[in-house]
Amino acid sequence: MLKSVIVDDESKSGESLKILIEDFCDDVVVSAICKSVDEGIAAIHEHQPDVVFLDIQMQRETGFDLLERLPEITFEVVFTTAHSEYAIKAFKFSAIDYLLKPIDLEELKASLAKVRKKIGQGIGARLQQLMRNLKETSGENYKLALPTADGLFFVKVSSIVYCEASSNYTEIVTDDGRKHIVSRTLKEYDEMLSEYNFYRIHNSYLINLNAVKKYIRGEGGSVVMTTGQCLDVSKRKKEGFLARIAKREAAG
Repeated sequence: MLKSVIVDDESKSGESLKILIEDFCDDVVVSAICKSVDEGIAAIHEHQPDVVFLDIQMQRETGFDLLERLPEITFEVVFTTAHSEYAIKAFKFSAIDYLLKPIDLEELKASLAKVRKKIGQGIGARLQQLMRNLKETSGENYKLALPTADGLFFVKVSSIVYCEASSNYTEIVTDDGRKHIVSRTLKEYDEMLSEYNFYRIHNSYLINLNAVKKYIRGEGGSVVMTTGQCLDVSKRKKEGFLARIAKREAAG
């Protein structure tokens, strides 16, 4: 059983989440519902939860205030917010989960599945990186959390040269030549990185357009990256890729 604590200053939101968990998540127990940072800290000390559902913005304080007042964070955190625009990218990049209010049951179940996988992996570094990402004004300065078999690595978005699909895994190559095998699909990284000058040139490749050294013409053609790899461009992606390159050169 997973022990959980809910911290939300809106009574209806907290109770609604408790009902969803109790009615549809058989292996999760709600140990406490708290309406303030002080109550939340007391409940966390008392119940030692596995996961805390933490409201971002409360009346006078935030969920971050609660975390900063704890000497050690030994539980997973799932932030809850009514604001869809609130730094969602920063959460995804830092491998920290979040739920939008009103909370959808399937999203709740998916979030709990992620929590189970992450328990024991340590959350402190991810939370610290989230705080740093939230202070950044440009997504290209974000650091992306990469969960690999060897541990958690943080890489700057602008240092990523390309990402290559490998079944349900992704190989991420950085400008120092390192390769990181991550248990996430290329589609997930495409969704995260597409607005930061990344383009999917092939079912297997998502590239950083700033790291393209040369384009070789052909039916689809191919690109040579700054790290030396030559990657195929699919025929159906060629037109869009060339348009993006032309736009970049015009802007530069």
